[in-house]
Amino acid sequence: MPFSVGANVGPYRIIEKLGQGGMATVYKAYHAALDRYVALKVLHPAFLEDPNFQARFQREARLVAKLDHPNIVPIYDFAAHDNQPYLVMKYIEGETLKARLGRGRLSAEEIWDVVNSVGAGLAYAHKQGILHRDVKPSNVILSQQDGQVYLADFGLARIAQSGESTLSSDMIMGTPQYISPEQAMGVKDLDEGTDIYSFAVMLYEMVVGQVPFSSDTPFSIIHDHIYSPLPLPHLTNPNVPDEVERVLLKALAKERTARYEDVSSLVASFKQAWETSGADMDDVTMTAPLRTAERTDKHEVSAEALTVPPVSAQAPTVIQQEPAASTAPVETQSGKKKRSPWPFIAGGVLLLLCCMFAFAALRRGGLEPAPEEFSTPTAFVSRGTPGPENRPPNRPTDFPVPPEVEAARKLVNENPNDPYAHLELALALLDAGQPNFAYEQLNIAAELAGDDMDFFIEAGNQFSDREVWVGASAMYLRAIRFVPPTEEAPDELRDAFHEATYKASSQPDMPEYIPFEAIGRIDEPIMLIAEARHTFYNGNPDDAHATLNDLKRMKPGFPEARLLEAELAAREGNFDDARALLEVLLADLNTPDWIRVESEDALRQLP
Repeated sequence: MPFSVGANVGPYRIIEKLGQGGMATVYKAYHAALDRYVALKVLHPAFLEDPNFQARFQREARLVAKLDHPNIVPIYDFAAHDNQPYLVMKYIEGETLKARLGRGRLSAEEIWDVVNSVGAGLAYAHKQGILHRDVKPSNVILSQQDGQVYLADFGLARIAQSGESTLSSDMIMGTPQYISPEQAMGVKDLDEGTDIYSFAVMLYEMVVGQVPFSSDTPFSIIHDHIYSPLPLPHLTNPNVPDEVERVLLKALAKERTARYEDVSSLVASFKQAWETSGADMDDVTMTAPLRTAERTDKHEVSAEALTVPPVSAQAPTVIQQEPAASTAPVETQSGKKKRSPWPFIAGGVLLLLCCMFAFAALRRGGLEPAPEEFSTPTAFVSRGTPGPENRPPNRPTDFPVPPEVEAARKLVNENPNDPYAHLELALALLDAGQPNFAYEQLNIAAELAGDDMDFFIEAGNQFSDREVWVGASAMYLRAIRFVPPTEEAPDELRDAFHEATYKASSQPDMPEYIPFEAIGRIDEPIMLIAEARHTFYNGNPDDAHATLNDLKRMKPGFPEARLLEAELAAREGNFDDARALLEVLLADLNTPDWIRVESEDALRQLP
């Protein structure tokens, strides 16, 4: 393994693994030359699918590393080890604001420390032309040593949003409970107003006792940020002064231009409101947090703000890693990316929401119970999804509506009970960069489709065309469930299901949406393939090989097993073995077409 406890990575000796998320894994390391601990943030191999990523990584890392402010976690260095890029950051011993809020109310002094420190860090970064894009309590670190407050994760947010890949400009960075309306809408030309909004959500949470919007699904939270009026603070906490409430209402305005001009203006107005009101902050803030919002979602990861127990008194600095902290969603794939022989699936709202929809659809087909956060029958809007007959087809928006979306909306208006019309609108919205509305339409379409097997095949094909593999796998699986037990699925459907499941299996959270057991009840060999591939990229490679060997004994000559064996060999540097396996696949006339394409692409890229 290129990164493992005890290994040397450049001048750094890895001491322990602090945490792992969808975008990065963080290790504690020791730098002997400077006699200090550092944190290594190793970016997910999925980023390497983009041929321009290495150059972009270096460019953006240099830019973010120039941030020099006492309230921003500094980046010391950046490099690559075994072709995997990583950042070297200050190691801070302490806890995140999220963890601190979980222990009880903040004192007035603690709130002011957060307001002043985060405000100062954001204001400084904005003057350098850098947005954070993911301001939230799990990215605020309270140092145990000197009481300093740090804002973390500028590096990941900045690097991941740059460029033209699925993991970058095709993603909206942000966490549902703290995301700004324009970020949730997929606006690419963001300004500091998006950080002002997210920062204001934190202020709201610290003062009122809970975030303004929380629900059972990320989609419904995002929907509320865009459309629902802000819950008046005094209705939840009657002690909130009118002056403070006005500041929160302005800072959390839906329209960017209605908010404060900059972070410094927000901080100054917040302070003035408390002084004018004459209220004692210690008497106003909730005595016990009502926080239910920033739950430890398995699909949310903040690789820089993680939490571990304090290491030792000698540890100079540490980036605390909170298990299952969050980085969320989010932009969409508006077009196809270049096909890779060993594709990784990256997190983002497109994939996340697609998974949510797909998993909800699977549940309606009688598969495994949904995770707690998706336990309601309605996939996206926990308060119920209105039917097509009473859903307004056109929501007011300040963003231009592409003609394809308008045409699809017209079709839905003319055919409100046609699932294919809603699917067409969903795809138009998806291609237009509006995933939130897209999956609302998909939810309606799936409900209307009922037991229409052809619908789920078509939906799977559409996801597959857009290389949204988890969603495609889920839709094909739903379609296969309609095949009578005494019959076999058509070859074309089976191959499409196998391809999507194979390619989805490297996604860290794939089992949360499509449990391996659910796949196994339909197709045990492809379940073992998915399990082995998922384990290789997200667990223990030795276990992956053991599972693959079990499958080879169970089903000798299984093409998917041979493809995976070649992939693992190539990943581990055994290129001759990989080449021999791929040539066998290409020589076999029974090899499925999709495996033949993958094999040809892989052979071309082998050294």
